[in-house]
Amino acid sequence: MSNESAPVLKLNDLFQVSGWQHKIPWKPFQDSVEIYRLYGNGETGPTAVLLRFRPGGRVALHEHTGYEHVFVLSGSQVDENSRAETGTLIINPPGTSHSILSETGCIVLAIYEKPVKFLTNVNES
Repeated sequence: MSNESAPVLKLNDLFQVSGWQHKIPWKPFQDSVEIYRLYGNGETGPTAVLLRFRPGGRVALHEHTGYEHVFVLSGSQVDENSRAETGTLIINPPGTSHSILSETGCIVLAIYEKPVKFLTNVNES
């Protein structure tokens, strides 16, 4: 069986992404944060992305309308709930909200069941 509408995506050595991050076609997302979409558009349905936080990078306050899974692949990030270091998996259930800061930079895999709803202007975070 093949799926002609969506090619199979395979990322090797994901735990070593910091060593090959320069090969990823990152796009601007928020304050010192870049995004690479694996699937989905972030506006409807499920979405998976890699996010690269530069030192001091922030994602504005947002609410989860569905489950969000975040796996920290390198570096660390902090939100109102906790600090997450490399290898940490965070699952944010629907209805939770937070903003994110990476003091030293990080790369995360984020999988959203449903789009997030930003609660502040992305430039105010």
